Amino acid sequence: MYMIDFKKLKEIIEDNNSFLLTTHVNPDADAIGSEVAFYLMLKEMGKEVYILNHSKLPYNLTFLDEDKIIQKYDNSKHDKLFSSVDVLVALDFNRSNRMVSMEKEFLNSKKIKICIDHHEGPEDFVDFQFVDKQFCATGHIIYQFIKETNIVEINKGIADNLYAAIMTDTGSFKFERTTADIHSIAADLLEKGVSPTSIYDSIFDQSRFGKVKLLGLALKSIEVYGKQKAICFMRLYQKDFYECNVDESDTDGFVNFSLSIKGVKIGLLFIELKNGFKVSFRSKGDIPVNKLAEEYGGGGHKNAAGTRRFNQKLDEQIEEILKRTETYL
Repeated sequence: MYMIDFKKLKEIIEDNNSFLLTTHVNPDADAIGSEVAFYLMLKEMGKEVYILNHSKLPYNLTFLDEDKIIQKYDNSKHDKLFSSVDVLVALDFNRSNRMVSMEKEFLNSKKIKICIDHHEGPEDFVDFQFVDKQFCATGHIIYQFIKETNIVEINKGIADNLYAAIMTDTGSFKFERTTADIHSIAADLLEKGVSPTSIYDSIFDQSRFGKVKLLGLALKSIEVYGKQKAICFMRLYQKDFYECNVDESDTDGFVNFSLSIKGVKIGLLFIELKNGFKVSFRSKGDIPVNKLAEEYGGGGHKNAAGTRRFNQKLDEQIEEILKRTETYL
């Protein structure tokens, strides 16, 4: 039984006219698909809607935004929006620092704030939380909301975005939360005209040459760690991104390779940032890497989480994080 109050969410939507949608830094397909699907739903209802993100749209997800509705945040152009719309909507994240440059304006706004998300450990930074970790994706929440409330009909545009969101956040339907119900939802979306081959190809099989080179550097750096040899990690530095002429968004999915080695139970990807570093955590079974990420100010799901550490040097922290990771085995 899902815990989200869809009746209240519908009430907020119907009682207001203008909405500003946003998602987390370096958005994935669940983030973008949820934003665009929610946007299209609201437009079907005649609402005024804006999408504003801290990060630029990843090139492999541009096909989801055919009408170029997603804008990259520019404080000189967009700050007025936070006080002019009726509702601010946080999609696919539940910690305010995930908005990075937009956080201050979002938090300072006196407008209604809502969060729609499926990650654990939500912060109390909005007026209304529509959060439930039982959902496999934020796109799954939006699908269920539309189906249960009949607020609009799911057209092909909405279906494409919801399918991309659900497909990617279930690891192409192989992660633990891939239930019979999820496959039924996928089937329903296919009946709306979704082409699974086309969407998979656009997201995963249209990589830039530099991304494949960067993956090679990540794999070259791979090491196993600990007495049990059950921890595997990779690392990438700013010089690697410069050499390959790519950016951080091109690392999406890299960390999963660390779990493909026999006997490995926890995988990590360390990425040097311009002002700190990022760690992506993955695990198998009942190992709660979200709790590990929380120790470093991050969060996520039990088997997939991450954190960002600002104004700290990567090489000074790796050993300590790996030692802490070993305690989770």
